[in-house]
Amino acid sequence: MIRGVFSIYHTVINMEEILLNIESKERRYAYLKNGVLDDLIVERNKSRQLTGNVYKGKVINILHNIQSAFIDIAESENGFIHISDILENTKKFECMFDMDFDTGGDLKKKRSSKSTQDIDQLLNIDQSVLVQVVKEPIGSKGARLTSNISIAGRYLVLLPNTPHRGVSRKIEDRPTRDRLKRLIRSFEMPQDIGLICRTASRHATTDLLINEATDLLNSWHSIMDRFQKASDHQLLFEESDLIKRAVVTAVERKIDRLLIDDYQTYKTCKSIYSKYSEEHPLKIEYYRDSVPVFERFGVEREIERSLQRKIWLQSGGYLFVDRTEAMWTIDVNSGRGAKVNVDVEEVIVRINLEASDEIARQLRLRNIGGLIICDFIDMRSRKNRRRVLERLKECMKEDSAKCTILKMSDLGLIEMTRQRNRESLTQTMLTECPYCRGSGLIKTNESVSIEIERAIKRSISISKHYGIRLVTHPELDRYLSNFDKEYLSSMTESMNAKLEFAVDDAIHLNEFQMYSTINDQKLEL
Repeated sequence: MIRGVFSIYHTVINMEEILLNIESKERRYAYLKNGVLDDLIVERNKSRQLTGNVYKGKVINILHNIQSAFIDIAESENGFIHISDILENTKKFECMFDMDFDTGGDLKKKRSSKSTQDIDQLLNIDQSVLVQVVKEPIGSKGARLTSNISIAGRYLVLLPNTPHRGVSRKIEDRPTRDRLKRLIRSFEMPQDIGLICRTASRHATTDLLINEATDLLNSWHSIMDRFQKASDHQLLFEESDLIKRAVVTAVERKIDRLLIDDYQTYKTCKSIYSKYSEEHPLKIEYYRDSVPVFERFGVEREIERSLQRKIWLQSGGYLFVDRTEAMWTIDVNSGRGAKVNVDVEEVIVRINLEASDEIARQLRLRNIGGLIICDFIDMRSRKNRRRVLERLKECMKEDSAKCTILKMSDLGLIEMTRQRNRESLTQTMLTECPYCRGSGLIKTNESVSIEIERAIKRSISISKHYGIRLVTHPELDRYLSNFDKEYLSSMTESMNAKLEFAVDDAIHLNEFQMYSTINDQKLEL
């Protein structure tokens, strides 16, 4: 039965839920914690997630100086691969899946001998290669690739190119770790293929693990079969999409409800969930109220707020979130939070603590990655600085992206990095302003007027043009009429020339054009 009654569309205290909004060109995922938007994914059809996809690629260019190559993978941008991602790299696997491998001396010697190889010994121009995307393309940068393929399931990860088998570090119970190690070593599969037990495998039955291992192995055989048959570079295997990830996330995090506003997607979610129904009693509901689901739960308002530079805090303070070429900066300000006749230090600490909560949340919502500098309000007490730093670290623990946070400086600055796994919200939803070219600033009318004066003088004294028509934007023309037209005309006459004025609303506010009144040709400025 389809549940669509208005009364069920509300959030209960201490409730966690995921909302899925499906449109023709866009799919959106919102995670709500106690009715507050805590995470957001916006995925457009033209910029779908590529991480995990496996391709048959073709080597386009080899960069010998940095031991790297560009691979055509039939996407909008060529992928990039470094020699360290071509050779077997156990350390990267251990970091990626948070685990330790059991490796012997022979394997270590083998890796040592491989590390001295040159990329020319491994790749040639126009060579066909099997690669997987490990990092999303961002802006003009193509996807980061690897030849160390890994096929992830719910409980296991198959490693076709490495024989190592291990268990996630997050499974700390020793008997459980030993049981899983014995189990995956006993699987009847090629010895040169590795397996990783993910965190969710600790609750999985032996049959579930065997079935998934079989499915993953079949997927690998299918990839290799398609690679052999493909005549050109193309996609061979697509990692799970946003819909499946939403269901799996709901099960892993013990979410109370999954609410979907598209009926076909609703049925897909029910089908996917049937494999994991024994793990967690998830409510999957179809939303069909007349008010759009993201509006009903206030998500649209939060998205608009996350696109703004200025974010107000409940304490009266506010944040400024800005992006430079090298980093993101977040500036915390006291705003209306500063009051008279109160302990100033305590007020500042309260604002900084609230700012820590909001900074962690905004980083998730905006999907900000790379280097981030947080400028908190100065605090005298070292104890208070530690309080704010620990609060930020605690809030960032909820983030699925890997983060590194350094200690706070005496000036109240915290340097941190956050894993850049896909485009930021602003990169997905906004484009550079063609008027200011992304700077947010244009020249003042006075500055342009001064440039006009210099240009007129050059045209008369150097180029010997004695009849000039000046064309400007109507707004600039109004400024000139009020302040400078009379002076410019008299200056031109004093140089034995004549100046006419004209307007063109298609011209940039900061631009102007000059034409000869004699032959109507445009003058070089």
